[in-house]
Amino acid sequence: MTPTPAEPTPFGTPEAPRIAVRGEAHLEADPELARIGITVSARGTDRRATLDDLTRRNTGVLDLVKTYGDAVENLETGAFSLTPEFAKHGRGERIRTHHGRVHVTVDLTNFTALGELATRLADLDLTSVDGPWWSLRPTSPVHAQARRQAVHEAVQRAREYADALGTTLAALVELADVAAEDHSWTGRELARGMPRAAFAGDTPDSAPALDLEPERQHVHAQVNARFTMHPPQL
Repeated sequence: MTPTPAEPTPFGTPEAPRIAVRGEAHLEADPELARIGITVSARGTDRRATLDDLTRRNTGVLDLVKTYGDAVENLETGAFSLTPEFAKHGRGERIRTHHGRVHVTVDLTNFTALGELATRLADLDLTSVDGPWWSLRPTSPVHAQARRQAVHEAVQRAREYADALGTTLAALVELADVAAEDHSWTGRELARGMPRAAFAGDTPDSAPALDLEPERQHVHAQVNARFTMHPPQL
């Protein structure tokens, strides 16, 4: 019968004592992307006419966004709905009106163009604008920088503990990424100067472009590390 190997002790041994530490990093960086949400609406008593109005307005929004070329990182159409509203009084299922909506999201890299585009979109008929939500790209080097800094802090902290015991580190036993996160699109607060807008296009002159101040991004990284050290002389 093959003997079961002994489980390694998490606390080390007198011949190979262990040190367990945590390394953390907190960095700030300028955002790389800004996202705005656009809702195009239409309303009318005739279903087909409402759908035609919604299609025309949605096409106008998409065409306007596409004129900004390379400033637009991503353009996506999300939910579409055309919903009847029934009369509250009277017999039968009598439809009072129809409501149509299309949701579009736009990611931009040029924040000067962002302010101008947001203003022009909000000036369109039955078009509302939400955002912006600021973000770093998932591939941003800031994330890697934070992880490296967290690891360096863990190693430095372990060396200081070993030095306090009059010894040095021997080997790395484990390195675990326990928390590495950044602000994502979801749940981000609206940036200063960009409230929810819902304009009916009743302004005869073009509105001035919004001056939007990018929100600094906070990137966090945490690691747990375990080392063995040479036995200290206590």
